[in-house]
Amino acid sequence: MSGAQPLSLSLSVRNIHIMGSQTSAILQNINLLLHKIITVLLLTCTLESNTNDLLPSSNHYSSSVSLSLMQLPFDGHLSFHNLHFAAQDFGGLFSSLPLAVLYPRSVSDISLAVSHVFQLGPSSDLKVAARGHGHSLQGQAQAPGGLVISMESLQKPKMRVFTGKTPFVEVPGGELWINILHETLKYGLAPSSWTDYLHLTVGGTLSNGGISGQAFRHGPQINNVYQLEVVTGKGEVFTCSEKQNSDLFHGVLGGLGQFGIITSARISLEPAAKKVKWIRVLYHDFSSFSKDQEQLISLEGAFDYIEGFVMVNRTGLLNNWRSSFNPKDPVQASRFNSEGKTLYCLELAKYFDPDVDEPVDGEIERLLGNLGYISSTLFMSEVSLLEFLDRVHVSELKLRESGLWEVPHPWLNLLVPKSEIDDFAREVFGNILTGNSNGPILIYPVNKSKWNRQTSLVTPREDIFYLVAFLSSAMPFSTEKDGLEQILARNQNIMDYCKAKLPGTNQYLPQYNKQEDWEAHYGSRWEVFMRRKLKYDPLAILSPGQRIFRNKIQVT
Repeated sequence: MSGAQPLSLSLSVRNIHIMGSQTSAILQNINLLLHKIITVLLLTCTLESNTNDLLPSSNHYSSSVSLSLMQLPFDGHLSFHNLHFAAQDFGGLFSSLPLAVLYPRSVSDISLAVSHVFQLGPSSDLKVAARGHGHSLQGQAQAPGGLVISMESLQKPKMRVFTGKTPFVEVPGGELWINILHETLKYGLAPSSWTDYLHLTVGGTLSNGGISGQAFRHGPQINNVYQLEVVTGKGEVFTCSEKQNSDLFHGVLGGLGQFGIITSARISLEPAAKKVKWIRVLYHDFSSFSKDQEQLISLEGAFDYIEGFVMVNRTGLLNNWRSSFNPKDPVQASRFNSEGKTLYCLELAKYFDPDVDEPVDGEIERLLGNLGYISSTLFMSEVSLLEFLDRVHVSELKLRESGLWEVPHPWLNLLVPKSEIDDFAREVFGNILTGNSNGPILIYPVNKSKWNRQTSLVTPREDIFYLVAFLSSAMPFSTEKDGLEQILARNQNIMDYCKAKLPGTNQYLPQYNKQEDWEAHYGSRWEVFMRRKLKYDPLAILSPGQRIFRNKIQVT
């Protein structure tokens, strides 16, 4: 009996604790219900008194729409306050406040919200934009006076790695690629295709394309997806793949958010390398540079990553490389003068596992021996796969430290066919670009044979084309060449030249304001694009920031 008394006391205390927890939970629910009732009453008062203390608009109709949204039973929460972050993006060129921001905790939250807006009908003019990490360039993830869905709040399904013969990782649409890399490396696996910057969401890059130096071998990120879960512009939830709802699957990939919101994805994986040989060399002339790039992407099993840069009047270029690379010939490298010159940098990477693979130095030396670079400019480094893939984040931290990250980024991204690249380089790098671009200029070729041509992404018709990206940062208040107006004018000059002389060139991450320009962009594929829009988002609710469709889609 003496031993039973403490057990009885323990059970009593435990029961009291459980009852206390239940009481606490009930009180919390009551408080939440009271809070909603009070908020609705306040909003009703707002309608009657015509004030705008609670809502971004005092318009009666806007208030009634807000009330209807508030009454939806979300698992997450809806906010009409602190909306300024949803009116900003990395581009820094557009800013439009939404009516509200939804922080979803489930896919049903997103479906419920979109379905509700769809049921309101075209007269509501309420639009919905899915916002990832806010890295869009021209307000593409904004919804002026509409509903922004913060996709990073969506944590379901929880990230899971599936190993086996065809490994993949299942992730929510708001997951960052850097988190995917960290998680998959625990299993000795990693995705094969990347973007240069990994702090982007899965849904964001898959809605655009996702291109980097691995694309010549594996295609863009949209080529490396097994399955998607999508919420359409009607609020319907579909699982889609190459074999199931394939029209929606192909439409959403590279579809600029026009046909659905990606809520989850299954991304293919491959065995992850442990180490990377990271190489840079310079060229004096574009012809030799592009010829070597094209030769390298045609070789099987040579390099795993191939990119290039244009360097205009970069003082002390090779000395700057020494912080991350080692020169093969330090003496000759120290004598190299880059000032006042236009140079072309070839950047390469070779993945390997030192515990399994044969030494790669000999193979790299053999491959480099066939190239026409400036011999004194060979720099090399050995890093982990994580360090290599997340290399841009190092630059981000430095720019944030100096206050130069959150400045306008008037970027221009182009896809130039091989037959037009020499003319492009001659005019743009020789005449239009007369000074430092105030940011990297990427240029490298890819093989179209590695790309799925059924997706919505528009590419040149030729088998080989180049990504050319002007990644400029505009200095606030500057009236010099690094000022916003000057960079935008330069971009327009480049676009005008391409439109007049290079008809095969397309925009990547396209930016147009008129529907006729969008029609020209899609060309013969515009009819398919329109058909999909009519089928999956007939009221043109989704992604208004792309400025493709302003109103309900009309059948013609």
